[in-house]
Amino acid sequence: MLRAVGLHRSAVRRMVRLESVLIASFGAALGIAIGSFLAWAGVRLLSSAMTGLTTVFPYERLAAYVAGAALVGLLAALWPARRAARLNVLDSIRTD
Repeated sequence: MLRAVGLHRSAVRRMVRLESVLIASFGAALGIAIGSFLAWAGVRLLSSAMTGLTTVFPYERLAAYVAGAALVGLLAALWPARRAARLNVLDSIRTD
């Protein structure tokens, strides 16, 4: 539909890739946040039974996971973005 109103092929490819990267990054960040909270809560529950138990967050590794998820999202979007940009405008908006 965006191609029908004047969006260029390169802009369609860029939009699909950007959406994929954003969704993958948000999913990774949300997963890390929930996992970190659950790890912290578990340590708080067990800290009375196990002395010296602490929670350690390797921030560099967690950031690398988010960056890796963004890269995987980009790679996963390359083929669909190319296909979406190559669709014929009239064929894509025609109803059957």
